[in-house]
Amino acid sequence: MYETNRTPIYNTEAVQPMRDELTRVGFEHLLTPDDVDNALSAKDGKTTLVFINSVCGCAAGTARPGAALALQNKIIPDKMVTVFAGMERDAADYFRKKYTDGITPSSPSMFLFKDGKLVSALERYQIERKNEEQVASQLTELFDKQCGNKGPSIAEEEFAKLGYIKMCGSKVPLNN
Repeated sequence: MYETNRTPIYNTEAVQPMRDELTRVGFEHLLTPDDVDNALSAKDGKTTLVFINSVCGCAAGTARPGAALALQNKIIPDKMVTVFAGMERDAADYFRKKYTDGITPSSPSMFLFKDGKLVSALERYQIERKNEEQVASQLTELFDKQCGNKGPSIAEEEFAKLGYIKMCGSKVPLNN
């Protein structure tokens, strides 16, 4: 099993801008194991993109803008959800154990589910050393094959206003 009610590792205010980068393009935060089950248990034929968010400036600094850019595609997942590693520790561990067992935990990472079943994983090693366009390309190729929801997730004018954080995780203050 997993521990419950663990304190976030990082300062909540310090990571809020990293959360906002995803919610601005349509992601919903999963805060508890129940939230994870509610998001992934539907057997409705729809697709769900799960983004394991991270404070890592190198990989997450391109993963978040890459995911946002991919959601400007003409075909996107039906639903986008996110769990923040190091913050919602119970939800992240629960997701990893129940839905991606056998895949080495890493963050950032992204997983596409269809009808409640995992169809593809984009792990940290597939994100590192790539720019946001390369990450977006990997995702849009997957969306075109597996998804059917009409994109983009937000209007082009809104997307043009977005900014992103590239801060090394070691500079994010720990939770006291």
